[in-house]
Amino acid sequence: MLTKTTHFYLILLAFALRLSDPLTAQPLKLWYKQPARNWNEALPVGNGRLGVMVFGKVSEELLQLNESTLWSGGPVDPNPNPDAKAYLPQIRKALFEENYELATSLTKKMQGRYTESYEPLGDLLIRQPFSGQPTTYYRALNISDATATTRFTVDGVTYSREIFVSAPDQVIVVRLTADKPGKLNFVASTKSQLRYQLAAINSRELALTGKAPAHTDPNYVRDNPQPIIYDDANQCRGMRFALRIRALPSDGTVTTDTAGIHVSNATSVVLLLSAATSFNGFDKCPDKDGKDEIKLAESYLNPAARKTYAALKQAHQQDYQTYFNRVSLTLTAKTGSTDRQALPTDERLSQYATGENDPTLESLYYQFGRYLLISSSRPTGTPANLQGIWNPHVRPPWSSNFTININTQMNYWPAEVSNLSEFHRPLFGLIKDVASTGKATAQNFYGIGGWTAHHNTDIWGVSNPVGDLGKGSPLWANWAMGGAWLSQHLYEHYRFTGDKTFLRETAYPLMKGAAQFCSEWLIPDNEGHLVTAPSTTPENVFVLPNGKRGEVSIATTMDMGIIRDLFTNVIEASAILNTDADFRKVISEQTGKLYPFQIGKKGNLQEWFKDFDEVEPLHRHVSHLFALHPGRQIAPLTTPELAAAARKTLELRGDEGTGWSKAWKINFWARLNDGNHAYKLLRELLKLTGMEGTNYTNAGGTYPNMFCAHPPFQIDGNFGGIAGMSEMLLQSHLDHIGLLAALPDQWKSGQVKGLRARGGFDIVEMTWQDGNVNKVVIRSNVGGNCRLRVPNALKASGGVVLKPASGANPNPLFQGPTVQNAQAATAKVYDFMTQAGRNYTFVMQ
Repeated sequence: MLTKTTHFYLILLAFALRLSDPLTAQPLKLWYKQPARNWNEALPVGNGRLGVMVFGKVSEELLQLNESTLWSGGPVDPNPNPDAKAYLPQIRKALFEENYELATSLTKKMQGRYTESYEPLGDLLIRQPFSGQPTTYYRALNISDATATTRFTVDGVTYSREIFVSAPDQVIVVRLTADKPGKLNFVASTKSQLRYQLAAINSRELALTGKAPAHTDPNYVRDNPQPIIYDDANQCRGMRFALRIRALPSDGTVTTDTAGIHVSNATSVVLLLSAATSFNGFDKCPDKDGKDEIKLAESYLNPAARKTYAALKQAHQQDYQTYFNRVSLTLTAKTGSTDRQALPTDERLSQYATGENDPTLESLYYQFGRYLLISSSRPTGTPANLQGIWNPHVRPPWSSNFTININTQMNYWPAEVSNLSEFHRPLFGLIKDVASTGKATAQNFYGIGGWTAHHNTDIWGVSNPVGDLGKGSPLWANWAMGGAWLSQHLYEHYRFTGDKTFLRETAYPLMKGAAQFCSEWLIPDNEGHLVTAPSTTPENVFVLPNGKRGEVSIATTMDMGIIRDLFTNVIEASAILNTDADFRKVISEQTGKLYPFQIGKKGNLQEWFKDFDEVEPLHRHVSHLFALHPGRQIAPLTTPELAAAARKTLELRGDEGTGWSKAWKINFWARLNDGNHAYKLLRELLKLTGMEGTNYTNAGGTYPNMFCAHPPFQIDGNFGGIAGMSEMLLQSHLDHIGLLAALPDQWKSGQVKGLRARGGFDIVEMTWQDGNVNKVVIRSNVGGNCRLRVPNALKASGGVVLKPASGANPNPLFQGPTVQNAQAATAKVYDFMTQAGRNYTFVMQ
């Protein structure tokens, strides 16, 4: 007779064997039977600085190219509207008199200039003359090694192209081969949508040099007869750029002229592409004070050209897999489900949209999101913008900038939890630049200290309220909480890593500056509460008593949530660092006076200072739930009444919305511990679409290349979606680590390795079955108490003492909010003390 323990381990062994079964192995590839018909079917590769969209066309391949620092414009004007702050007292007076229409018209007078635009570098065209039609066509993106492949057969010859973008060598590598000697013939040419010149450097090398516009209007500005301006008399605005293409020696004949690199009778050829810009920092003129972009491009190209293709590929894969292989996710299919891994990705997405189960597609989507972050946000480079690094337009949607009223932040929600902490760093660099310009904005626009930023920014660190001096709508342009929200990422990085040096030297000074602005920005209302005025809730509008639209209000719930979050983080950080006790006291007192969260007449969390009705009840933004996510002031375990109001808000707002909107809602529902609703929205986010243009309601979904459809493409939906998937499996924003906190019924069994939790803890491995944790291995990186909340009883190995949790968590990285009555019938909550560098294993009891 089997003992209970033996029976359990046999079940666990069978489960492990199932996970390793070849039928349930998860090949991490996107693949297709046909070339891309448009940009939303092309495949992205990149190294954080250089980006390529691979179309996989047969006779005329198109590689669309980007370089992350290629933007229009130049350093910002710190005071573009000298009269702005004179209107602030008038606006506040109008608001307190409830003259919202006057307040809106006056607020428009407090706007500055628009951001600049992220620009495309150019195209590489590879023309191969074929007499016959291709057969056995195959196009794929292998996200396990970050390589794109196109392969087909014509007239009995199989041709292949392999493309990757190397971070170690900073070049784009294109290898073209034929499986029969001397059958490879092509011309590789290049062009750009920007101003450019071509030159043949030698018989194997082609150069393109050019210049970006001095200014590019956002794509939504339609009243300017000259939206793109190139010339700048001051030689300050307008980025220079250079692109080099070199064919490495091969067995064929190679000649080069301005029409391209001509290759004849070869068997295999490797093309190296190198690019650079004159960008020399956010505060330097990219023209007269710019770097030498030609020398930079050569400095990348020449060393790479001395290496073999095999050496380039090995270095690329080793570098990439160092990060990518940290996490694996296996979601097992229900019994009787059909395995769909043999289907092309577009066909899988199509079947998934009809309601078919495909858990391996969901895990592929998760890893694809991690792939995109690695490919578009390297530690020493620029952050991922609205489109990562991939953009084909001179006037891209929303300038392809850093939109900081949700989208840029969403790009980095998965960074820490999905074990890509280093890739968070580019955002910290941008925050530092924006804080520099934001100090001038705080003073010049509002007459107060600290630093602030608004709706969006760019590579130049724009921080003023955009809108071109009154042409923009205040409901997005004059929202002043961008800097305060960005500062959350600094403290989150500390909470995940426990890096006190980072907190002291980088995070805290920036956080404090943002808190100083908020501290001085707050004013008392008629009842003594501290409020913000003017205040908006991106990007929603309300109905006035006279039936007209209102945009500008007082103390929107989003403002209050962000300021509470910022003040809480600064108070905690200053105590940890034992600094600024006087400032800590000031903002502690202010926190107690902030206008409180309100529950409206419908049982929802109120969005504005008053319980106004929305003009759009189903509006895509649900900004007033910031305190639920990514904040931590509202949670079912700590504030059940407010959590119920947040749930009601989501029910009233509905599940429709754009791609990133659905992604945020996945995170909201996960934080409400409703995994099934979160999963419903995940399926909607993965709905196959070919929709173009802009549709804010019945929208969202996923393009055939698995890019998220806003529409059009915005990468934040990909990142927000996988952040939500992480929240369904692991939460650590309160005083504990919650495993399987919002597990949907569809994910009753699975395995994940490598996720990270706040407190400096790694989930080395977690397997679960029927909604219960079978085994979990936790690594402590900084030591201290670990409080663990799980759906079932666990027992420890190795002499570790598990005790029921009670009271406040003594770990300084989990200062609050504390869950009251931690022990519940639906969960087990344990404390155990850890040592840095040690693993701790627990199994089902």
